[in-house]
Amino acid sequence: MISKVLKSFARATTPQEKARRQFDSVRLKKGDIAIDCGANIGNVTQRLCKSGATVYCFEPNPYAFEVLQERFSKRPNVRCIPKGVGDEDGRMKLYLHEHSDEDAVYWSTGSSLLEFKGNVRKDRFVDVEIVDLCAFIESLGRRVKLLKMDVEGVECSILRKMIERDIVGHIDHIFVETHDDKVPELREETDQIRELIAHRGINNINLDWI
Repeated sequence: MISKVLKSFARATTPQEKARRQFDSVRLKKGDIAIDCGANIGNVTQRLCKSGATVYCFEPNPYAFEVLQERFSKRPNVRCIPKGVGDEDGRMKLYLHEHSDEDAVYWSTGSSLLEFKGNVRKDRFVDVEIVDLCAFIESLGRRVKLLKMDVEGVECSILRKMIERDIVGHIDHIFVETHDDKVPELREETDQIRELIAHRGINNINLDWI
């Protein structure tokens, strides 16, 4: 089994492919905890919940959440939460994708809490509740096996707080999609997070998820 995993990693040519293979190599089981932040309609949640692990999935976009909730309504190990995640509790505007009028669910992946993200409409948004992710993880009182974050640009502030409070030390695997390649305003902050991870010698955070 180990040799198959090593061969699989060897075939991966890009950081994103390697991240996917690393994600697929994580073995969840009943009793484990996984958290899917930015679950959208639940494609990643579907993969996680098959193991029997308890999956907490956060999705603030109401159009995507409706699909997510219906999709997992008969899965007792999946907890669908209609909220976004951040570095503190509160409420924020979730700006919808510029094409959301055409298909609100299809374009829900492009919605963002950042007004300056290039593909969102500043005049089209919904007011959403935000959960302090660090506080949520601490409230579980148990180790988290896997955390996936695709939160459209607010990942850096969350990661910084997780590192400073050593929340990362209570999670086995963290997969994060960064958005500095699409949002120039995030490049400096994302570079700082990469430097912080390297400086602290943290090896359980993968920033190449996509």
